Amino acid sequence: MTNPVPGAAALAAVKNAAAQKAAAQEAAQALQPTGAAAQAPPAVPEFVVTISCPDKPGIVAAVTRMLFEHGGNIEESQQFDDERSDHFFMRVRFSDTSAEGEPGIGEAPAGSGDDAGTDPSVGGALGAWRERMAQVAAEFDMTWELWSATAPYRTLIMVSKAGHCLNDLLFRWQTGAINMTIPAIVSNHRDLAPLARFYGIPFHHIPITAETKEQAEAALMELVEQYDVHLVVLARYMQVLSDQLCQRMSGRIISIHPSFLPSFKGGKPYHQAFERGVKLVGATAHYVTADLDEGPIIEQDVTRVDHRMGPADLVRSGQDVEADVLSRAVKWHCDNRVILNTDRTVVFD
Repeated sequence: MTNPVPGAAALAAVKNAAAQKAAAQEAAQALQPTGAAAQAPPAVPEFVVTISCPDKPGIVAAVTRMLFEHGGNIEESQQFDDERSDHFFMRVRFSDTSAEGEPGIGEAPAGSGDDAGTDPSVGGALGAWRERMAQVAAEFDMTWELWSATAPYRTLIMVSKAGHCLNDLLFRWQTGAINMTIPAIVSNHRDLAPLARFYGIPFHHIPITAETKEQAEAALMELVEQYDVHLVVLARYMQVLSDQLCQRMSGRIISIHPSFLPSFKGGKPYHQAFERGVKLVGATAHYVTADLDEGPIIEQDVTRVDHRMGPADLVRSGQDVEADVLSRAVKWHCDNRVILNTDRTVVFD
């Protein structure tokens, strides 16, 4: 049995991350999406802007006028007016026909709120578009983000022992199906280290107990900061995150729950479903909040089961659904198609 890493050791273990990252870099190059699998850069820079704000006349006109006046050509536009919350949501993908400056392809998905247009690290066309968008946003009290349409999300994946969701995400990443890079995999067990090694991705073992939870989460946040992580995916990570971590990473952690929420929350959901004699089992991908299994839902799906199936059969049937649902949710997030709407989400297809 592996002894828990005490707080000091857990933090010290993180210091080796840079060396592990460098050692794995050469192997990872061979697995990077290539050829038809790679996302070809557009002929001109393309960007995505997502918007939510109180509904009022003139929002669409103001955004599209700004784009037109500065050489932006709208490639895709979607919008939704939520009468329940009286909020307006919009996603626009546009190309920069003026080709002013560099496209900023490698820039992180950033630019939300008051500091969006003034980030000194953002230059070229991306910075210019953020400055223009900030002026429009101020007029309509917008929450917004704007980034390169081809900039991949740096995604840290967390797992425990079950590998079906991790394996599916790694395959889709390797084939270029999801617009992300994976700088690291973190687990409270060592079982899936060989899979991470096969894909050339640094694997960080951070054991956790009730006594070491605070230190383990501190070690996790060290990795998030070191790798400049945009998104954390809990691919069947069987630990409950603290309220403080959930709040700090709000809107940046996606989890998969093996149940069609809000049914069968908590542990052993398939066993709960078996006891109720269900005819459908499902999975739910959602953003993580301090309320267990209560976060805003991104995607759900189901598969049929029957009276001949025991709990183990339900688990096997549900695993394919879990992998598909989680991958779709991560893809939509990385394509900038999901916007939070208080306790719900708006997902533009």
